[in-house]
Amino acid sequence: MHDHEKSERLASYADVLASELPDSWTSNYHPPEHKDDLAELVDRIWDLDLVAESLAHHPLQQAAVLTRSDGAQLAVLHRHDERDGFLVAAVAPRDLPDEAYRDIHEPNGIALTDDPFLGAEQVAGDLLARYDIALAQVQHNAAQGVQPSQADRVVLTWQPDGALAAAPVGEKAGSVLAANGFVRDRAGIYRLNGDDTLTQARAVRETGRQLDALGIDTALQHPSGRIAPAATPAVAPPAPAAHTSTTRTR
Repeated sequence: MHDHEKSERLASYADVLASELPDSWTSNYHPPEHKDDLAELVDRIWDLDLVAESLAHHPLQQAAVLTRSDGAQLAVLHRHDERDGFLVAAVAPRDLPDEAYRDIHEPNGIALTDDPFLGAEQVAGDLLARYDIALAQVQHNAAQGVQPSQADRVVLTWQPDGALAAAPVGEKAGSVLAANGFVRDRAGIYRLNGDDTLTQARAVRETGRQLDALGIDTALQHPSGRIAPAATPAVAPPAPAAHTSTTRTR
């Protein structure tokens, strides 16, 4: 089969599959020239079994990504065996810390027939259930260790990697955090990395000023063993304690 025909077949299959899955899904086809998108997708394939083995022997040349309305994603890939059909794999969220994936079982992908209607039944009855469970677990892990905020008080919690995290209450507080460099993850936690402590301190100071103007207090929550500054930092916060980096396993 010519590459053009294979591409059209994959894109068409993914479109029908997306339309037949429960909830609302869209399909986006990535041709071979989308090298950066395909490379990122390979890194996010959440599989240590069938799909990982296929990718180890057949570098990804094209794929379709299905995206659910809540941001969950599935990748549809060609099978490289004697059977017609495709592989479908869960895609890990890009915006959760590696620590959130610790001790979580991968929702390994499955092989589909070349019938997208039957394929949708296979995905809905197997992979999606396992994927949703894994997503809930990593989102729960991502929220651990973050001190909850109140409507009139945003608590910034130091993380082991030197980042700050907050679970704000209300859109106004969330907007202020986002405007000052905090990034919202899939668990609803806003995180500000600590790669540049001076930049981090300035962001915290400006966040506190803007929240104060809204009548919202700001507090820093420090894990035990960490030296806390006397007040909201006007200079760079102390460097985070040494820690062992982890690699997310998918």
